[in-house]
Amino acid sequence: MSASPRYRYGLLLGLIGTSLTFQLAAPVGDWSRLVTVALQGATLLLALWTSGVRPLLLRAAGAAVALALVGSATAVVSGGDVGSDSTTLTNLLLVGLAPAAIAVGVVRSMRADRAVTVATMFGVLCIYLLVGMFFAFVYGAINALGSSEVFSGHADPTQADFLYFSFTTLTTTGYGDFVAATGLGRAMAITEALVGQVYLVTVVAAIVSNLRPRHA
Repeated sequence: MSASPRYRYGLLLGLIGTSLTFQLAAPVGDWSRLVTVALQGATLLLALWTSGVRPLLLRAAGAAVALALVGSATAVVSGGDVGSDSTTLTNLLLVGLAPAAIAVGVVRSMRADRAVTVATMFGVLCIYLLVGMFFAFVYGAINALGSSEVFSGHADPTQADFLYFSFTTLTTTGYGDFVAATGLGRAMAITEALVGQVYLVTVVAAIVSNLRPRHA
């Protein structure tokens, strides 16, 4: 039995990769913040569609993404730190919702295929990358809302800095050039490192070890 095309996560993985590349490479500016919100909104909607959610939920999510874009644009136009902080929190919300939708879709895909396929592997990799992005926005929110910089010795970190720190923490690489300076930041770093390692040695390892070709 072949799964519905909605459960094929290759396109979603490509969109997430595009979003990551843009956030790492784009210069800091109002336009790049808005593009990031648009990319995160598109990621959420594609994750919901790919996972086969009900049309009513997909339409509601579309309306929420549209409101997020309008709100972020308004905040950016207002200028100053308000626009930056608003887009960070908006991205945090959008990215935080996508992994749950993908997880539901992955389970449905395995039930439909009665096997672990390449589509399943792509789905769990999507979740892994989104977890890294989610924590990057968490660090950004801590930096924006806290009374001190989240990193020791680094004033005004950028989104690229947050992503770099997040993925080196998620993979427990730990180069040491960025170090969390606050108690909350350290707690989030420890949590992310644990989540990353547990996810790799349980979910990803189980998926890879049981990978089977799709049967028609």
